[in-house]
Amino acid sequence: MKAQLLRVVNATLALIVAAMLAAPGAGLSAASEDSQSAHAVLVHTCLITNHVKALAAFYARVLQIEPQWSGDDYVEFHTGAAVLALFSAGAQQRYIPGSALPAQNHTAILEFEVLDVDREYARLGNSVRWVKGPTTQPWGTRSIYFRDPDGNLIDFFTTARKP
Repeated sequence: MKAQLLRVVNATLALIVAAMLAAPGAGLSAASEDSQSAHAVLVHTCLITNHVKALAAFYARVLQIEPQWSGDDYVEFHTGAAVLALFSAGAQQRYIPGSALPAQNHTAILEFEVLDVDREYARLGNSVRWVKGPTTQPWGTRSIYFRDPDGNLIDFFTTARKP
């Protein structure tokens, strides 16, 4: 349980640092071999939920990644670049009371790079709640947007092919 709490605290801190770094002109200077400065690297995102098992089943199907369970309250999906974790709202309340409300995210997008957006769109079919079908964005990605059962917005994207 102590290791589980530490992972959740680290994930929460990573999200706070990432938000600070997203602000123009804010952040820490990047690390280099000849300097002593360091930069934060977002490697872990944790969603708080009342439905860990159902949300884990959803992400296992959508991401096609085997979940790594640590008890009934915590699960991780290792995506290669980072970890997506799910943590029960009850356990979060015990560890850090009042710190998170499950299924209340209306500001963040979980973005996953995929090989072929159109193939993923066909694979997912009617199994997800679509927000936007395959679209080439002005910033050069091809994306599909959908929601998980808790309402979190997910973007599967790939770099758009140039004509």
